Amino acid sequence: MLKKRTKSKRQVFRKRLIIAIDGPAGVGKSTVGQSVAKRLGYRFINTGEMFRALTWRALEEGLDLQDQKAVFHLARRLKWAFKPAADGVVLRTFVDGQAAGAHIRSERVSVSTSVVAANPGVRRLLCRLQRRLGRRGGIVMEGRDIATHVFPKADFKFYLDASAAERARRRHRQLKTLGLPADLRRIHAAIKARDLDNMRRKLNPLRQAQDSIVIDSTQLTMREVAQQMLRRIGFSL
Repeated sequence: MLKKRTKSKRQVFRKRLIIAIDGPAGVGKSTVGQSVAKRLGYRFINTGEMFRALTWRALEEGLDLQDQKAVFHLARRLKWAFKPAADGVVLRTFVDGQAAGAHIRSERVSVSTSVVAANPGVRRLLCRLQRRLGRRGGIVMEGRDIATHVFPKADFKFYLDASAAERARRRHRQLKTLGLPADLRRIHAAIKARDLDNMRRKLNPLRQAQDSIVIDSTQLTMREVAQQMLRRIGFSL
């Protein structure tokens, strides 16, 4: 008599769920999202990478970021592609064949991204790309408005938060690791300014979806946050 094959944890979670993670800058959404996606056998996409990549290109081309039409036309002109990284989990953003790498993590790009992210045409264009990437499920997607706008009917919605001071320290460590210049005071001030910009934005501002599961990560490691999310999803650790 043949034994009934037991499904592995990874096979069980090929249900093609859509998992949305929102939260402010520097809270660890990308680190946690990648970890959760890897455990579930899903793909992961950091939507902020799209806005950063566009901001970088606009700055390189000398565009006035306040000129919404010019930035929107640039976004439309670019050839967008999303390809799996070597780990097979992360979907990397490519614009005109160039991968979005460490150059989009500079403070110059960081402090300018909020302006680009507030551009209505850009948000609509990138939202369409994001929905296309996640429509079949099997994805963990992080950003500012994933649960509230991009996928309001996501299977699981998380809102990850942490104090501005802790987020600044994390961002400082990240930049140092990448070999980029980092000033903790400036980073702290920039994070608080970005929070205000994101929350005051007229189109799809940063806010917590009513049915989101809120996790304050100030006193938690990224591993602990990922474990909490996996438990809520129903994944046995």
